[in-house]
Amino acid sequence: MLALFDRRFFRVYIIPGAVFQSIMVGGGYGTGRETVEYFTSYGAVGGLLAILVSAIVLAVVIATSFELSRSLGAYDYRHFFKHLLGRGWIAFEILMILLFLLILAVLASAAGNILRDNFGIPYSAGLAVMLAVIGVLTFYGRDVIEKVLTLWSFFLYAVFIAFFVTVFSGLDGSLTSLFAVAKTEPGWLTSGFQYALYNLAVVPLLLYVVRAFRTRAEAIKSGCIAALIAMTPAVLFHLAFLTAWPEILDENIPAYWLMSSMGSVILLGLFTVMLFGTFIETGAGMLQGINERIDGYLQDTGSGSLRPRTRAAIAVVAILVSAGLSFWGITNLIAKGYGTMAWGFLVVYVIPLLTIGIYRITKQGN
Repeated sequence: MLALFDRRFFRVYIIPGAVFQSIMVGGGYGTGRETVEYFTSYGAVGGLLAILVSAIVLAVVIATSFELSRSLGAYDYRHFFKHLLGRGWIAFEILMILLFLLILAVLASAAGNILRDNFGIPYSAGLAVMLAVIGVLTFYGRDVIEKVLTLWSFFLYAVFIAFFVTVFSGLDGSLTSLFAVAKTEPGWLTSGFQYALYNLAVVPLLLYVVRAFRTRAEAIKSGCIAALIAMTPAVLFHLAFLTAWPEILDENIPAYWLMSSMGSVILLGLFTVMLFGTFIETGAGMLQGINERIDGYLQDTGSGSLRPRTRAAIAVVAILVSAGLSFWGITNLIAKGYGTMAWGFLVVYVIPLLTIGIYRITKQGN
């Protein structure tokens, strides 16, 4: 009985947060550029305030999404938004596909740059490796992806902690001295809000994790825990980046740049493996959400389910399209693409969820 409880606790309260973090971390933290763009550029205190705003918005929206999904039995974004937006559900799909390609382009650009600049491996080779591994994961489907994303999340946190310990152990003076370096800049409120919005767009892609929930309390608690798991690295990254302020503001891949400057070969190798694996798991996690949507449609029309080869083929096509976008440059993709997409998801997802969605939840009862 105890073992069953433990497994259930893990599936309800740990796996959803680990999967969410694993999906968002590539587009949200992987390069470090995201943290610099939305938090560190607003100063020490401004960055922390922006992180707090993001965490609150994430917790509210994830918890509400989980509960609406649970109460309606809608475990893919197509069914979810048909309940939420009616015929207007297609607006979310259009935005989501655009963001999905944008995030894959960011990951492809970062992966290609890291392998090329530090190991002399051709840019195209990095893309080929991403394509192959994501294709294999999507071929095997939901169960394998959930397990891989959860396990990788633990490895990711271990490397993050080693990175932060190394950075802070070499810090001259106390941690509080960092707050005297970068003054608070205006705009942190909007920036924190934007960061949460574009990362929230992936939540409807991971509704397959909601199948394990039985009660409203489980959905709400799991959503809040997911936000905490997701935003903890933002605080640590932000503080670490302040040690190299303001030079780090101009770096394309700040996390890798800071790691390289510390001169730890072993840690740099682990960080590179973690970073590259993170790009892969983000792509695989998002693709699984799309496959769930297609599966739901096929089942509704009596056409069966997606075949493994078809899932892998969808992954290949998506990565090839994103590879073309990646040549626009990672800084432009993050600064311009993410910010613009954020406002679109506010209109088609967050506002309807916190109005129509909450109304639907109250009508459903417990």
